[in-house]
Amino acid sequence: MYCAVTAQRSLQYARPQLAARRWFAAAALTEAERVSNLRNFGISAHIDSGKTTLTERILFYTGRIGAIHEVRGKDGVGAKMDSMDLEREKGITIQSAATYAEWGDKHLNIIDTPGHVDFTVEVERALRVLDGAILVLCAVSGVQSQSITVDRQMKRYDVPRLAFINKLDREGANPERVVGDLRSKLKLNAVLAQLPIGLEKELEGVVDLVEMKAYYFDGDSGERLRTEEVPADMLERATTAREELVDALADVDEEIGELFLMEEVPTTEQVHAAIRRATIALELVPVFVGSAFKNKGVQPLMDAVVNYLPAPCDRNITALDTKNDEVPVALVPESDKPLVALAFKLEEGRYGQLTYMRVYQGELTRGKTVHNLTDRKKIKVPRLARMHSAEMEDVEAAGAGEIVAMFGVDCRSGDTFTDDPALGLAMSSMFVPEPVMSLSCIPKASKDSGNFTKALTRFGKEDPTFRYHVDSESKQTIIAGMGELHLEVYVERMLREYELEVTTGPPQVNYRETIRARADFDYLHRKQTGGSGQYGKISGFIEPLEEGSDKDFEVRPRTQDFSFPSLSLSLSLSSFRLQRLQLLSSLTTRNRSPRDGVIPAWWIMLSMLP
Repeated sequence: MYCAVTAQRSLQYARPQLAARRWFAAAALTEAERVSNLRNFGISAHIDSGKTTLTERILFYTGRIGAIHEVRGKDGVGAKMDSMDLEREKGITIQSAATYAEWGDKHLNIIDTPGHVDFTVEVERALRVLDGAILVLCAVSGVQSQSITVDRQMKRYDVPRLAFINKLDREGANPERVVGDLRSKLKLNAVLAQLPIGLEKELEGVVDLVEMKAYYFDGDSGERLRTEEVPADMLERATTAREELVDALADVDEEIGELFLMEEVPTTEQVHAAIRRATIALELVPVFVGSAFKNKGVQPLMDAVVNYLPAPCDRNITALDTKNDEVPVALVPESDKPLVALAFKLEEGRYGQLTYMRVYQGELTRGKTVHNLTDRKKIKVPRLARMHSAEMEDVEAAGAGEIVAMFGVDCRSGDTFTDDPALGLAMSSMFVPEPVMSLSCIPKASKDSGNFTKALTRFGKEDPTFRYHVDSESKQTIIAGMGELHLEVYVERMLREYELEVTTGPPQVNYRETIRARADFDYLHRKQTGGSGQYGKISGFIEPLEEGSDKDFEVRPRTQDFSFPSLSLSLSLSSFRLQRLQLLSSLTTRNRSPRDGVIPAWWIMLSMLP
């Protein structure tokens, strides 16, 4: 299904009131209009590219917050989306945070994600449920290591994206080089949709290459958007850049391609529509520029979000039919269809579990009975809320395409919920990377073992990349995660949230020796203990197995004075030890133990084997 969307531009700064009406639909809108007005998108980037700063400006310009606060700001408040004390102290995003806003007549669900590689699973599960994304890049550093990871995650879930080159106010800013990085390193068909007016300290505004207008950002916080003609000294450059944009569209869009062949100039509306089609089809990445910290370029970026990123009805979303060999089945974002919703993020709070849900089809309402397709349990939805960072606002229902939080339901990340268990439609799971670092972790006080177990259970449930287990040999509790910072954060959370001090260190390792070359042995046992004494002799050799063998060890007994009992030669070490003891016990029970002081070779060999 494709939603027809008319390009719009919010040139006047407005602070819409978002209070107590039903937040995701106005009464005058039809179901199709409600869904077409939705935008679910995330903001992702390499660490320190300005994601949270950009989100703070978006919330301010949409009227969700009344003042702008900086990451690790001097006023001690900090950015709205960094709700954890640890985030504000360290100046980084640790957990993804969701919020909602309005821009014009469009309803926005926004998720701000971490940029540090240690918290990459937060980006993974956000992109799993989002319809679009903004890839933020630093104008100085360009494409960095985590930018490549985020791009890979967006491609994994076919998420259309816009690129925003941030920090144009910094020395060394070079947006053209960043666009080149997008093309060469990420293999994206990236093309500038804007040009900056000045760079570094001289950054004044941006030129829109579609509208061919210049935008300046007045006021203490850049809240007043002023529209002017393109500066005369930039007109030639802007004209050339617009031609490059149209050329790139002609390569991927049939309508623009036909106009290009007929040597006709497309209208502004045609260019807007072509950018939208190409972006949703993953054939184009329009690039926007600005400086979130200096409050420049954010409002035009929001116009691009509503004009170019898809609505839920623009995506081809499928579920797996569990009753028919997991055949993909297309989902329709309509509220009158059977419910299909995915739990994609969990937060364990003091008063219960908070479960973030994406409703793909149907409607989720408070008090409704739904079925968890994973464990087949039937539950009644006790409470629904929309999230504004750490704040909750209760809602009665959420329609198709919405992102909400369900409070007080015990489930796991990746569970699918439906109101029709006979439907058998389940959403596919997300990719979870394996941990790369581990530490031993023990509470300093033995009385804290109960809280220690509670903390590990909670963190393991919230974060699928945080693992823990008790080593069977060293008996140490081992925690594993995506890196040093990842584990450090959880150790700090144990202290703050559970008043639990722990000691960490490298895990103990049991060193073992193995056979590297053949060795012969010839052992004579002779012991006088009274009577005839003991005597026995054993000869043989030991050598490594052939490379690639699936056996732990192999025994080939050869005896002369006794018929060696049948024994499987492909035993694991543990099972062989057990069978050896059983064999010795059996032989002794049958009175076939050594007699007359003579110990046969087979007895000595069985006793000496490991």
